Amino acid sequence: MNPPEIQLSTTNNLTPQLAELISDNQKSELKDSTISDNNNLARVRDILFGKQLQDVEQRFARMEEKIERECLRLRSESHKRLDALEAYIKQEIDSIAQRLKTEQNEREIALNGLNEEYKNITNALENKLTQFDEETASNQRELREQILQQSKTLQDDIREKYEEILNLLQRENQELRNQKTDRNTLAALFAELAIQLNSQK
Repeated sequence: MNPPEIQLSTTNNLTPQLAELISDNQKSELKDSTISDNNNLARVRDILFGKQLQDVEQRFARMEEKIERECLRLRSESHKRLDALEAYIKQEIDSIAQRLKTEQNEREIALNGLNEEYKNITNALENKLTQFDEETASNQRELREQILQQSKTLQDDIREKYEEILNLLQRENQELRNQKTDRNTLAALFAELAIQLNSQK
């Protein structure tokens, strides 16, 4: 194995003049020898490193297979995780949408309740105001009637008192007249008596 390499190295180191003297047969022998040496080297390499190369190739093959399986596993796991994440996000979105819808319904119910309560309060207030107006009008009517009745009663009392006073005055006047008449009668009697006394003298 080494002699051909030495021979090839020696041939390569020949001067151009000597190289030209080499015949075609020698060149062919050198070529055949180089090919043979290369084949021998390949055999030696196979003998020395063939098993290791096979082991390395098998390891590479197993590693590639393992990497491929791992990639497939990771891809499958990624798909599963993405599907799970998508399902979770969809579920959360549906849950949030449902909560929002529920809250909106509750707000609408509460708002309707407030509107209904406002209407009830407004109606009650209007009824109270109407009742108050009616009671006020009724009280005013009653008060006017009471005032009118009291005024009528007071007028009757005043008329009655006036009549009583007038009657009393008339009686007093009549008594005064009667007393005056009695005085005149008494004066006439006294005058007549005086005349009779004078005539007797």
